[in-house]
Amino acid sequence: MESTTPRLLVGLGNPGREYEHTRHNIGFLVMDRVLARLPRPPAPRHVVESHLWSLNFQGARLHLQKPLTFMNLSGKAVAGAVRELQLVPAEVLVVYDDADLPLGRVRLRVKGSSGGHRGIESILQELGSNQFGRLRLGIGRGTRSAMVDHVLSPFTADEQELLEQVLVTAVEACFTAVRRGIAVAMNQFNGLTLDESTGNEQTGEPGD
Repeated sequence: MESTTPRLLVGLGNPGREYEHTRHNIGFLVMDRVLARLPRPPAPRHVVESHLWSLNFQGARLHLQKPLTFMNLSGKAVAGAVRELQLVPAEVLVVYDDADLPLGRVRLRVKGSSGGHRGIESILQELGSNQFGRLRLGIGRGTRSAMVDHVLSPFTADEQELLEQVLVTAVEACFTAVRRGIAVAMNQFNGLTLDESTGNEQTGEPGD
């Protein structure tokens, strides 16, 4: 498998205080954690309807982005940044929520369809390519009739410990992808199931 090293990490979410701690904003939460791990992170620039951080990291230029469009228009910000930074889609890694996975599962992919996620659908349309990396973070599934309410709801008190494990793991997956390529990160993280009862990582069936 070809191993691509991301140069643009994108966390998806909705802007505004009312959405800060909702399931749909888990991509924003991961970007906040990544920034906190970086030495002397720069102030963000307001670029193409997003907050964009750019810095030198391990000898290469690394960019982090939080689109300020709402979720279903995320592609405008991402495609704009790709053009602004003169990147190709394969150099992008998008971090986002996935209601088809339970909380505690993470899955990396190098390409694919949207899986019905509005933010990814927008990125696919605006980039004109499906050849960009994804880090999918399970948030659990509500009923079909209440899906909007589910993704816009906060994580419960009982989920906080497991959520913390997910955020820590997602940050490590991002750094592994940046340092060693997405294919290496897939091999390391796609087989993990985070165990909320023990706080340990267990090996599960490899995902896509």
